[in-house]
Amino acid sequence: MSKKPKQMKGEVETTGHEWDGIAEYNHPLPRWWLWTLYATIIWAIAYTIAYPAWPLITHATRGVLHQSNRADVAAEIKRYDEANAPVEAKLVATDLTAIAANPDLVNYTQNAGGAVFRTWCAQCHGSGAAGAKGFPNLNDDDWLWGGTIEDIYTTISHGVRNTTDPDARYSEMPRFGADGLLEPAQIDQVVQYVLQISGQDHDAALASEGATVFADNCTACHGEEGKGDRSVGAPNLTDAIWLYGGDVKSLTETVTNARFGVMPAWGQRLSESDVRAVASWVHSRGGGE
Repeated sequence: MSKKPKQMKGEVETTGHEWDGIAEYNHPLPRWWLWTLYATIIWAIAYTIAYPAWPLITHATRGVLHQSNRADVAAEIKRYDEANAPVEAKLVATDLTAIAANPDLVNYTQNAGGAVFRTWCAQCHGSGAAGAKGFPNLNDDDWLWGGTIEDIYTTISHGVRNTTDPDARYSEMPRFGADGLLEPAQIDQVVQYVLQISGQDHDAALASEGATVFADNCTACHGEEGKGDRSVGAPNLTDAIWLYGGDVKSLTETVTNARFGVMPAWGQRLSESDVRAVASWVHSRGGGE
């Protein structure tokens, strides 16, 4: 058994704990540190009594001051809603085509519509509305369903190919390959023809055969010249603007399995003034007609 090390005169006492001959000094904590600790404990107890703190089954303790951040935010939202109520009422009452001629409404829709877009639309169309693969660019002049403010308003209100709004924009391209409507060779031919009419490098022999395939299967929607039809949401195939890509692989996938993008019906989620504001904002981006 090892002997307890001799303590030198004036040396700090040990706690009595020892590991491998190493003793632990009994250094007391500084008084200022202890008083700070006690103060924080007292503060924490007082805070939990005064403010909402402890979660219960259905709610949290309210605190004796009954303070609520949710209530504060709700009051602030109400204050802004009341301040904007007159201009929102005016926006709803104004014909869509007349909004651009009213400076007050233009100023409001640029701010409110931009905020609505960044909150609800930017996830798909991008923060600058330039779109991405499968999500249309709203800054150009290529519109599947029309680019007038009335068309844009209708698309936003009812959405595209959703199952929640009976007035949603709806179109469905046949799955020519998956459903056996065309043979693989015919798909190759029509893809080469689409490359041809869109001004891209193509196989002339296959494109010549593809013209017949296109005339027999695609002109009902895309038109004889392939320039599309907005009344049925059929894209223009001659302008080199592609929603899912215009290369051979992408076009083959489109013809084989078709595409079926869905847009929510925002008229069911947003107020009338919000829909009008964001429609006006999108229309003003440069691509609106």
